[in-house]
Amino acid sequence: MAVSPPSAKLCGMKRPIFVTGEYYHIYNRGVDRRQLFSDKSDLDRFLESMDEFNSIKPIGSIYENSFLNSDIQEKRKSKKLVQFICYCVNPNHYHFVLKQVSDGGISEFMKRLGGGYTWYFNNKNKRSGALFQGLFKAVHVDTNDYLLHLSAYVNLNFRVHKLGGETAKLLKSSWEEYAGNKQKNFCHKNVILEQFKNKEEYKDFCEESLDSILEQKQKQKEMAALLIDE
Repeated sequence: MAVSPPSAKLCGMKRPIFVTGEYYHIYNRGVDRRQLFSDKSDLDRFLESMDEFNSIKPIGSIYENSFLNSDIQEKRKSKKLVQFICYCVNPNHYHFVLKQVSDGGISEFMKRLGGGYTWYFNNKNKRSGALFQGLFKAVHVDTNDYLLHLSAYVNLNFRVHKLGGETAKLLKSSWEEYAGNKQKNFCHKNVILEQFKNKEEYKDFCEESLDSILEQKQKQKEMAALLIDE
């Protein structure tokens, strides 16, 4: 079944009401398109924040939480605000596919993540003010077909934007978790992978979906150029 590329749904959408049990595409970028990470330690801190702030019980701060023993930490994190289905974190923007598993979970998690990382980044770099471009954006994932294609778009987002070289040091996605051989359990992958015979079939699906996305992006660029020339 043909569907519009996930990127086509990012524009002109009203902010959804978050419903527990539903899936959402969450995304944002740095204010003025600035980089969110100045080095790998910043990226690691953001990834840690994605994990640590995802609990019904607040932690105060990552620093304070580091003094708790591992049993207490694991018990606290057993009750989540959201489930990560897949994610990509690029130098100046991110995409998440989240399932809300607690009432108000997405809003609370994103408030903690945005506020906590901004505090860390500003304190480290002796700056003040907003780091992200306003409130995070959100789209309701309303069909299974959209969920599958969106997972390809997010997992391979670094290829959508053709990011490589030194830039690759400041990005991370769940693609290696979906397509790699090592078992990693940050994301709840079954909702996607159980629809395919194996990882190889899913990888093939993602490659085909990515081709459609890149083709659509090229057509949009060509159309924009034609309109400018008129």
